[in-house]
Amino acid sequence: MINDPLFIIAAIACLLVLGILLVGIGGFARGGEFNKKHANRIMRYRIAAQFIAVLLILAFVAVRRMTGQ
Repeated sequence: MINDPLFIIAAIACLLVLGILLVGIGGFARGGEFNKKHANRIMRYRIAAQFIAVLLILAFVAVRRMTGQ
């Protein structure tokens, strides 16, 4: 499974979601001008990244089921 390129891409997408989430939480915790300026944009990026990550996970599961592994 670790050698499957689709698994690696899905894992990277999940880590990207985590990174965006941590930036958003950090900005929210700090507050101030950064949060006012970028909070909504970071939230949109996280939602888009989550959507892509879920699609990649579903594609990985579908491919694994089709190949019978």
